[in-house]
Amino acid sequence: MSGRLIGLFLLAVAVIGGVGIWYLQIHAFYEEVPPSGPRDVVLTPQGGGAPEPVAHDDFRAIDSASSPIRYRACFTVEAERAALAEAYVTLDDAVPLVAPGWFDCFDADAIGAALEAGRATAFMSVAQLEYGIDRVVAVFEDGRGVAWNRINDCGAAFFDGDPVPPGCPPPPET
Repeated sequence: MSGRLIGLFLLAVAVIGGVGIWYLQIHAFYEEVPPSGPRDVVLTPQGGGAPEPVAHDDFRAIDSASSPIRYRACFTVEAERAALAEAYVTLDDAVPLVAPGWFDCFDADAIGAALEAGRATAFMSVAQLEYGIDRVVAVFEDGRGVAWNRINDCGAAFFDGDPVPPGCPPPPET
């Protein structure tokens, strides 16, 4: 009889632990980012220079202080995607990161498929937002836009403890 009680106790602890871990990963650390104005969506101009604001509406975003790559945003842009591609730095290697399911405007699989099929264009928003982290914006044919943070080559090497590639800024002191 006591073996059953121990088994039930262990099962209950496992279930409570699993639910707790799920909640912490999916809900606990994310916060809504309130729209703050024109600088919510910026793109880096071709030829260099500081990122410039892009006219947008319907801005929704989430972020977490627990990781620099948890930022996700959705919005609509007023400019045509082709006009943006002529003026701002485009990216060929953008891969969206998965967002929590409850942030339903950001579907990484659909964004990735649209980028591969040419129905969306990825742009550099801000390079080195913080050391090793870039912000990427993707704009669809219909004017919908999404943004996320990614680890760049400098960050990947630095975070792995490897020497940073040539052209990277000096890494921060650890």
